Amino acid sequence: MKVAVVTDSTSDMLDLDAERLGVTVVPLYVHIRGATLKDRVEIQTSDIFRAVTDGAAIPSTSQPAPADFAVQYERLLATHDKVLAVCCSGSLSGTLTSANLAAQNFPGRVITFDSLSASGGLQMQAERAARLLKTGASVPDTLATLARIRGQAYIRFTVGTLEYLRRNGRIGGATAFLGTLLNVKPILSLSEGRIEAAGRSRGDHRAMQDQIDYLRAYKETHGAVRAFYLYTDQPDACSELREAGRAMGVQEFGGHQTGAVISCHVGPGTYGCCVEPLEA
Repeated sequence: MKVAVVTDSTSDMLDLDAERLGVTVVPLYVHIRGATLKDRVEIQTSDIFRAVTDGAAIPSTSQPAPADFAVQYERLLATHDKVLAVCCSGSLSGTLTSANLAAQNFPGRVITFDSLSASGGLQMQAERAARLLKTGASVPDTLATLARIRGQAYIRFTVGTLEYLRRNGRIGGATAFLGTLLNVKPILSLSEGRIEAAGRSRGDHRAMQDQIDYLRAYKETHGAVRAFYLYTDQPDACSELREAGRAMGVQEFGGHQTGAVISCHVGPGTYGCCVEPLEA
C-alpha cells in the first residue's frame, strides 16, 4: 500500500527537505500590511521583522483553508492509496480542523494526526511517518509510534520578547511573565500542545545553561535522542546549545531558521530545541 504524508508549514520544513523526504507541505498564511501571503512561499521570516522594525503592526496568521488540503489530497490520491496528514497542534492552530474538514471528501482514504507539536517537533514526526511508511509499516502501526513519540518529546525555547506571543493570543500559561522582564529571559515549553511557562533565567548565559541542563537531563532519561535546533533571526543563537548536544551524543536531526508563521508568534531573539527519543 502506498501512503503519502502531508504536513503544514509550521513544521518549518524546507523545500529541499520536503522533496527529499517525499512530504507535501501545505502553507499557512501571514496577514501583514493588508496582504495575505503564504508562509515560506510568498513571505519569509526576514520580511516579518523588517516590516515590524519599519513600523508595521505585528502580523497575524491563519490556517490553510480546507480547500488547500483538499487540492493536495486529491493530487496525492491519484498515485497513492491513502494520505496521512500530520498537523500542527490543534490547540495552537485551526490547521488540523481544516485538514479534517477536507478529509471528509475522501472517506477512508485520508487520516489526520494531531502532533501536539510545531516547528522541528512536527517536522521530526512527519519525517518519521514518511520513513516508517516507506519501509512497509502499516498506517495503524505508524500512528501508534507517533502517539508514543509525541508523549515523550519536548520543545523548550526562550524568546527575546513576549509581545509577539501576547499579540497573537498564543501565550497560554506564560502570561505570568507579562510584567517586568528587565534582563529576565522567559523559558517556554510546548506542553500537551500548548505554550506554557517553564521557568525564567537572569540573563542570556543562564537561559542558555537552562536549555543545556534540560537537554542533558532528557538524554539521561531517554538514552538515544535526536534534536532539531531552531532560531528566528540570529543564526548563532543556538550554536552553544548545538555544540553541547553534540558533546552529549545527541543525534542532530537538523536546525535552521523558523518560518514566517512561527516567527510571527515567537518574535525575534528566539532560540531553542525540539527533542524526541530515537526509538518509540
